Amino acid sequence: MQQEQKRQQKEQPYTVVLAPNPSVMTGPGTNTIIVGSEATGALVIDPAVEAEDYLEQVITAGKARGGIRRILITHGHPDHCGGAAALRERLGVPVLAFSRAGVTLADEELEDGARLPVGDDSLLAIHTPGHRFDHLCFLLEQAGILFAGDLLAGVGTVVIAPPEGDMTAYLASLRRLQRLELRSIVPGHGPIITDPGSKLAEYIDHRLLREQQVITALARFPEGATVSALVPHVYADVSSTLHALAAQSLTAHLLKLEQEGRVRRQDGERWQLLS
Repeated sequence: MQQEQKRQQKEQPYTVVLAPNPSVMTGPGTNTIIVGSEATGALVIDPAVEAEDYLEQVITAGKARGGIRRILITHGHPDHCGGAAALRERLGVPVLAFSRAGVTLADEELEDGARLPVGDDSLLAIHTPGHRFDHLCFLLEQAGILFAGDLLAGVGTVVIAPPEGDMTAYLASLRRLQRLELRSIVPGHGPIITDPGSKLAEYIDHRLLREQQVITALARFPEGATVSALVPHVYADVSSTLHALAAQSLTAHLLKLEQEGRVRRQDGERWQLLS
């Protein structure tokens, strides 16, 4: 039995435990990652909720990999760190995040480029702001597996909600990941992404297409338009029940265009295209 566990750990260096928090924003729930081996112990990424059965699954998965030594948080949204305090209390292990400004319960801050030993491999912390200012991805370097938090989703796209979200930073983070040699991406929500290059290109193309749709929509309103007036034009392919969420990403696009001097705000609410 022990030899079989070791063989499985070598073949699959991580375990996914699905958190019981399905919703419009989280899809089937948050993917909590347990990565490591008996040699170095385990790290858990994004313990999402304080639910007894779920935390027991996380702890059990950690025991199979030498016991949980640290808790890592990709970013401070509640569906990624809601179970961190309870897990820390039970195990007596530290919580690590990019900044305490983003994750107030963090015991230690992780710099961009920090490395943590994971068996025969290492876990590289990569600061990838955009979805949120404090967002980290974690790369299992030799295996080429990226634990992506909310930078990408297994299905659909992610919301960029200012002021925590920033579209310029988001696109830069996606392009940074394109420079990595990735074999797979484990997102915070949804299924594993097995063709990282195609998915990253798809995400960038999608955002640039939305940006062009914003510009086209603004051209219909020479005197300027509010976000609520623009949403039905830019997100005509999205259910109206999701337009409130879409408005956040639309605002992020407008702020990017404003930074580039391509649009301007009037009276704080109306946006106008600059020729």
